[in-house]
Parts: sequence; C-alpha cells; structure tokens
Amino acid sequence: MSAPDIEATVTSAAPAAARRRRRPVTGSLLVGGLVVSLVIGMALLSFVWTPHDPTLVDPAVRLQEPSWDYWFGTDKFGRDVFSQILLGSRTTLFVGFVAVGVAALVGVPLGIVAGMAPRWFGELLMRGNDLLLAFPALLLAIMFAAVYGAGTLVAMIAIGIASIPHFARLIRGGTLQVMQTEYVIAARAAGRGPFAIAVRHVLPNVSSLVIVQASVGFAIAVLAEAALSFLGFGTPPPTPSWGRMLQESQELLSIAPRLAVFPGAAIAVAVLGFNLLGDGLRDRFDPKLEDHR
Repeated sequence: MSAPDIEATVTSAAPAAARRRRRPVTGSLLVGGLVVSLVIGMALLSFVWTPHDPTLVDPAVRLQEPSWDYWFGTDKFGRDVFSQILLGSRTTLFVGFVAVGVAALVGVPLGIVAGMAPRWFGELLMRGNDLLLAFPALLLAIMFAAVYGAGTLVAMIAIGIASIPHFARLIRGGTLQVMQTEYVIAARAAGRGPFAIAVRHVLPNVSSLVIVQASVGFAIAVLAEAALSFLGFGTPPPTPSWGRMLQESQELLSIAPRLAVFPGAAIAVAVLGFNLLGDGLRDRFDPKLEDHR
C-alpha cells in the first residue's frame, strides 16, 4: 500500500465506522429523552420561578393538602412541596453532572491508556481499577462524609470517584477493538505516534460509549445522591433535596403519605428517564447489535 493510500485509509475509515454505528431512533431513546428533558426543564424553571419560597418556614400553613395555592401541599414546616421538588431537581442534576464529569475525565483517559499500552501494563491498571470497584458509590460517599463532613461537594466527588472504574473498563474494551482496525494499523504504518492515534482515531470511535455510560452513570448518581441525603450525608439543609424530603416524611407516613409520594416519584421518574436514555443510546450506537437487527 502506497503512502497516499495509507493516508486515505487513516482519514476516511474512522468516520465511516462511526457512521455505521448509528441506528434509528428507538422508543427507549425517545421516551428517555423526553423524561430527561422534563427533569432538566424543571431545574431550569427553578432558576426563574417557583410558586413559593422553597426554604420559607411558615407554621401557619403546615401540612396543608394540595390546593390552588399549594399544588403539592406543604410539609411539616409549612414549606411548599412543589417548590422544593423544582429546586431539588436542580440539586440532583448538579450533583449528577459533576459526578459523571469527574468519572469521565479520569476514567476515559485511563481506559484509553490501558487499551493502547502493552498488555501487561494494561492488565496492571485494570487490577488497580478493580480494587476501586470494591467500594460502591454509597459506601465511598459515607466514608468521605465521615472524614470530611457531609456536604454536596463531598457527595459529588465520592460518587464520581466510585464511577471511574466503570468508565475505565468500558473504554478500555472499546479501545482494544479500535486498535485492531485497519485504519489504526494504517496510521501506525504512516508513522503516527500513540498520542495522535488516541486523539484522532480512538477517542472519536469510543465517544458513543462515553455518552451511553454517562447516561447510565447519571441514573446511578441520582440514586446515590438521594440515598446520601436520606441518610443525612448529602446536601445539607436548607437546600431542598429529594432524598432529604423522603427522610423528613417518614414520621408522617400515616397522616400525610403524599410527602413521601412526590419526592419518591421524582426520583423514580428521573432514574427511569436516564436509564431509558442510556438503553436507547446503546441501541443506537452499539456496533455489537448490528448483526442482530
């Protein structure tokens, strides 16, 4: 193969492979996208409007039933539940974005290095990666909270660190597949270095895997943040949090079950939306599904 032929293979094969991965929009992708858009819309709306001040304590209206003035009623402190749900979506998304961002920024380069490095070095990195897998996000966050104190920042960092191994293992598998393709072999024959191959060929071809894992990781982060807030290790008051709303409703389940239903439904819908979005993105981009369609 001549030098021009090698260069043509290097520059055109990777985009062509990426195009072959795309699939029609599925029901999971559509429904998941709509649900996630709804949650994001709630968070954005909370920046400009809420029916009432979500942190205002008014004993005169405590435990009000749903009405035109208080759409979801009020809690035991007289705070508007609907306003707290709106503001809680902002907290949940903020924690999720930062946690997934931390995991991707560390896990993606680690997975690419493990996939491109000599086999012994890649296996060594993955064994260290497996050690981190022994600490679930919730357990790691509780450990961080015990050392550094409960708070939103501690929860975000702990959830992000716990999610790094999932990104690293997935991206390493994708990198190993990309390194066996003709256009990477041609790039090596053309004299391109490892960094150039990683940036120009490996990263674009594993980007779909990053997007899918980010969607799934976001659902995990939503659950972890809610669990931490429920246990008292997450977002501190007075900032509204869906998990803490659940915790505060426990003593009133017999007289005001709606106080648990609304934040519980918000958590369930958000997690379902991100899981459906992840499944839809996997169906659209995963090349392993091509032979089964």
